[in-house]
Amino acid sequence: MKPFACDPFALTPEARKQHFDELGPALRARKKSIRELGDGFEFEFPSDAATAQLVSEWVAGERLCCPFFDIDVHVERDGGSLWLRLTGREGVKQFIQADLARWFEG
Repeated sequence: MKPFACDPFALTPEARKQHFDELGPALRARKKSIRELGDGFEFEFPSDAATAQLVSEWVAGERLCCPFFDIDVHVERDGGSLWLRLTGREGVKQFIQADLARWFEG
């Protein structure tokens, strides 16, 4: 099994800044709700094109720096919500709560 660790060198300094200082805060501002799962969390967002693009860009970076996540994006039919699911093996749920702590505020 691969180690349960972030890769701090997976993103260039510019990509890291965009991921953590721009995309993350933009998604937090759009978050509608959170569902707790046994092995992680689902974050609900509006399904408009701009939010879908932000989620897509965030996922592209997150899968590189946190390769231990299982990441799923689901868009509900008929204009429903977009759901970002982050799950993984033992310890990932607690990591999400710590690493994405600001996503759980308000």
